[in-house]
Amino acid sequence: MKDSNVSVAINPNRETLPSVDETIGEQADLLSSHLQSMSEALFPPTSQKILRKFTSGEAARLMGVSDSTLRKMTLAGEGPQPETTSNGRRLYTLSEINQIRRLLAQSTRGRESIEFVPHRRTGEHLQVLAVTNFKGGSGKTTTSAHLAQYLALQGYRVLAVDLDPQASLSALLGVLPELDVSSNQTLYAAIRYDSDRRNLSEVIRSTYFDGLDLVPGNLELMEFEHTTPKALSAGAAGETLFFARVAAALDEVADNYDVVVIDCPPQLGFLTLSGLCAATAMIVTVHPQMLDISSMSQFLLMTRDLLGVVRDAGGDLKYDFIRYLLTRFEPQDAPQTKVAALLRNLFDDHVLTNPMVKSAAVSDAGLTKQTLYEIGRENLTRSTYDRAMEALDAVNSEVETLIKHAWGRA
Repeated sequence: MKDSNVSVAINPNRETLPSVDETIGEQADLLSSHLQSMSEALFPPTSQKILRKFTSGEAARLMGVSDSTLRKMTLAGEGPQPETTSNGRRLYTLSEINQIRRLLAQSTRGRESIEFVPHRRTGEHLQVLAVTNFKGGSGKTTTSAHLAQYLALQGYRVLAVDLDPQASLSALLGVLPELDVSSNQTLYAAIRYDSDRRNLSEVIRSTYFDGLDLVPGNLELMEFEHTTPKALSAGAAGETLFFARVAAALDEVADNYDVVVIDCPPQLGFLTLSGLCAATAMIVTVHPQMLDISSMSQFLLMTRDLLGVVRDAGGDLKYDFIRYLLTRFEPQDAPQTKVAALLRNLFDDHVLTNPMVKSAAVSDAGLTKQTLYEIGRENLTRSTYDRAMEALDAVNSEVETLIKHAWGRA
């Protein structure tokens, strides 16, 4: 029986309201157009991102030599000659730094050549690092970009793979997914199931970072989530199963690289599973808050179950290391400190010793789609920049050490 005192308000204009998809579409177009305008203002269509030059002191630290050694090489005419500013400062491009590394490796100067050019040697397998988490906002893409750039600065040959359809890593590395990436120009081109499949080398792009290449992403990657169920149901004989397709694609270019950094999507779909099966190591980024920890717990449980199915189907799931990286960490925040202590008690050495601290420097650099390695100390508050760089280098150096241990290097 209806209550006569209850009245139901009916919007008389409901029939004339736009549908949800139309509203969302209008807002998406508006935001996309605005972001494109901002991007064109910062980086005009005819321009490309260019990495800043490094002072002689920075270059010397990157190569592990003294500034005086570089000065002597310049005076002797050895290697590329740096740009000299009006006040006498010597500036080097990353390409010039790598040229000098190769010269130093040939002369060794009392040190092993691998200290200057740390490329893989015979018997050392390609390192594929999957940076992942189920929850967005954990610093996954920022971690991937900074790690890839750090390794390139150390002289490694690095391939960054954007496996996320949102393509934030591509944007950070100077490739705008909406403007610069056309059909069949993402990783999907190398892992698709039809005759349009391409060799991965055909979609790899050089970046403004010498030694760092990119496989860009965009919304096309979502096609893999749609075509894989069809391929599984079809069960074509001799077809590479979905979880081995990223690994097979990377095998096509493995000889050209030392390290691959994969930025995984923030969900457990076929793309993420294929990326995890291609990996030799995994880094899980986690913000030390209880909600994030709870989300990560669900992520780990789901990953275990799904990878267990993959293993039973013949997938090889042996990692050199698994590490949890605390991101956006605030040491003065008592609840965060407690959560960090909890994780260290539970996972012990599986938590990286060094956290990535929360810093305005990272946010400020991100406003112009740059990383801390690009923006330069002079463009930010120096004390803030130095603190952030100290934490960032500590994290990435720890990961580099794990890579070396996996190769059997001291």
